[in-house]
Formats: sequence, structure tokens, C-alpha cells
Amino acid sequence: MADLLGAANPVPSYDNANHNRINTNTPRPTDLQVQNIPDPTRVGRPDARTDQQGANNALQSDIPRYDSNLQTFLQRMQEMDLLPELLGKAMLVLRGVISTPGLQQGIAKEMAQLMEMLKLDPKSLQQFFTEQLHGGNRFVGPLFSLLRQSYATLTGTHARQSILEFAQRYADFSSTAHIAKNMTSLLRQINDYLPKSWQGKLEEMMARLENGLAAGTRGENLRLIQGEIIPYLGSYVGRTHDMGPLRSLLNMLVLNLTRYENGSEQALLQSFRQLGGYSETLNSLNQLDDKAILKLLQENDFTRASGSQFAQTLSTIASKALEGAYGQDVREAFAEIVRAMLIQESVFLPLNHMLFPIDWNGQMTYGEAWVDPDADDPEGGSSHPERNKVQFLFKIDLESLGFLEISLAARKEQVELRVLGPEAVSSNSAIVAEDLRTILTDHGLTGKEVRVEKLEKPLTLTEVFPNLFEGKRGVNVKI
Repeated sequence: MADLLGAANPVPSYDNANHNRINTNTPRPTDLQVQNIPDPTRVGRPDARTDQQGANNALQSDIPRYDSNLQTFLQRMQEMDLLPELLGKAMLVLRGVISTPGLQQGIAKEMAQLMEMLKLDPKSLQQFFTEQLHGGNRFVGPLFSLLRQSYATLTGTHARQSILEFAQRYADFSSTAHIAKNMTSLLRQINDYLPKSWQGKLEEMMARLENGLAAGTRGENLRLIQGEIIPYLGSYVGRTHDMGPLRSLLNMLVLNLTRYENGSEQALLQSFRQLGGYSETLNSLNQLDDKAILKLLQENDFTRASGSQFAQTLSTIASKALEGAYGQDVREAFAEIVRAMLIQESVFLPLNHMLFPIDWNGQMTYGEAWVDPDADDPEGGSSHPERNKVQFLFKIDLESLGFLEISLAARKEQVELRVLGPEAVSSNSAIVAEDLRTILTDHGLTGKEVRVEKLEKPLTLTEVFPNLFEGKRGVNVKI
């Protein structure tokens, strides 16, 4: 039989005459070929396992990431098609569908309405941008500016935690209508998976819930869902042992129910009142009555922008397109758009993101913009206004010219501008740069640096916004 101790079978790199002695080739602690035993209670040094995961190359697309959710997300963003291209394809398909003979009148009218909204002049373009900018950030207004200042100056853990808890409640409160739609949509999907013998009672409860949601009776709605709907569905899962899609939908329903309960007016006001015990400034706000506080939270730029007709029309068409109402081609086009927007609106990115399909004097323009209002300040504060820099990244596809990328950094009146474009732009770089300087001067700005170059490869977010990659503006969760 084999000698497992190596007495009869020589082991590579061992001296046969001294195989029982200490081997001079014994791996040392600094040898990265040794793989650490995974231990969740301690942080281990880098080893071969870490190298195999590609920890030294965060965005290497052919290596799956297991150590960082943020870097996995950035990797997916890098692999995602550019949103302007997807918008261009979708609008082209819509144009073709509109001109298709025999199209239902209602469908043609919806599509034509969206296309008509894209015809913008300078004034409407400014309004279009402003609505998206405000609609992308719900934490706006004097109240949240005060809370940001308090969060930066308060040192107590409980005080900061209370501010974050209030922000979470406000997020759920301001999303009440969206959460309600989610719950009714999930219940309809759940009902489709139920046998007919179970559908009748659920449909009756759903009708009661829809009436309650329309009336805004949150307490009654919570009692209905918690006391009747969820126990009824739980009973079905328990009896049939249905562990498939219905159970997953039920879990999503519970998640939305939790947010719906967390966003009640009473819980929001109670959380706000608690903030007064941490600073005199916040305590002065407690002099306001409940109606005044709710008015501060309900009447702001975010709520006004959420009523954007363009956003609502685009959302309606996207929803119907995904249901197949406009045909397979439109469905596939909007599926890619929704997928791209879900990734680019991720919670990992502390950036404002806007998209703009525009019909400008008969020329279609598709683009998106990224904005970081605190590009220089890792704490996101305003204690050093002379250091603050606003960073922009525009990706634009002009129908008659081609693809352009514009990186713009503004620090007070000083502007650094870099334009990357096709040969038609780069071959006239001096003329274009001079025109851009003139435009900046006309608006009271100084072109500290203006460059016009040929677009060799698309700019990545980590190039323009390096703080994202360095983890200075968020939490990099690792496992």
C-alpha cells in the first residue's frame, strides 16, 4: 500500500533523504499561494483566492466579483448598452408602429402624444431639465438642508440615527402612491397563480383594498392586508406547499406592506418630533403644528416634479409596451430601456441622473446626464464652499452628427470643459473650442480649460467621478 507519510513515495520539492525534517520550502506567512481558511469573525490578509476573484482589477468583466457589491454593480454598468442608443432604437420603432396601417386609434394617439412632447424649444427644454433634476431627489427644500447641516455637526450616534430614520420614513411616506400600486399589482399577479376555488375571496378583498387605497384610509388598509389577505394567502401556501412564484410574490407583498406601514403620517410626525431633542435648531421646528410640518414635506420641488406629464406618459407607454400592447419589437426595445434605467438609477450611485429624448427643429437628440453636486467634498457638506465642485457628464447621440460625450466641471465661475466627438467635431476643434468659450463668457463663466478631442472610447463613470470607485461617497458592502 502507499506510504502516506512519504517514506516510499517521494514528494516534489522534498529531499528524499531528509523528508522527515523541516522542509526549507515550507510556505511562509507572506506567501500568497497559501489560501486562508474562510473565517467570518476576522479579516484575513490577501491570498491566492482573493487574486482569483480579481480583487486587483475591479472592472475586469470576465471575472465574477464575490467580495464587493459596488464593484459588481460598476462592472454591470460597464457592460450595459448606452441609454441614448437604446432610446434612439425605441423611438425609431415607435415611429414605425405609428405609421403602421390598421393600428388602433387609442394606441396611435398615445404614441403620437409622446412624440409630440419631445418637440422642445429653449424655454421648454429648460423646464424639462429642471423637472428631471428636482424629480430625481426627494430630499430637497429648506427642511432637508437644515437636517443635512445638523447631521454634519451632531456627533452623537443616536442623533444621526434618528435623522436617518426620519429620512427613511419620509421616503416611504412620499412613495405611498407608488407602494399602493405595487401592492395591487402584486395581488393581481398572485391571483393569477391561485386555483379558481381560491380566487373569488381574494378578488373580493382586493376590491375592498382598492377602495381603501383610493380613500386613503391607511389604518383600515393595514388591518385588511395584515388581518385578512396575508393570512388567507399564507393558509393557501401552507396547505398546498406552494414554494414557487406565488410564495416569492407574497414575500414582495410583505415588503411593500412594511414600507406602507412605515410611511404613515403619524409615524412620520412622531419621528420628526423626536429630532427636537438633539439640537436647539431642530427643537425650534417643533413649534410648528402637524399641518405645517406636513406642508413642508408635501409641497416641494420633488412632489411638483413627480407630476411631470412627460414622465407619466413615458411610464404609461413603457408599462403597456412590456405587456405586449404595441407588439414584440416595441416590447423588446422598452425592456432594454427599463433594464438600463434600473441599473443606472441604483442606490449605489449618489448622482443625479437625467435622460432626454428631444426633437429639436426636426433633428432627434437622445442623451443622458449625470451630475455630482459635491464632487470635491467626500463628506457631502458645504463647510468649504471654495472647494466645492459640480461635475457633469453628458452622453448625447445627435441624429445628424453622431455620438458626443461632454465632461464639465464647474467651481464657482471657473469651468473645465472637455468635448469628445466624431471626426466632424475633432477636425474643427479650434473653432468649436472658441465658440464654447464665447458661450461661457456670455453666461458669466470663465473657460479655465476647454478641450475638443476625438472620441476614441466612451468615458466611464469611474473616470469622471473617481470618488465612486474610491468608496468615499458610499458604503462598499463586502462578503
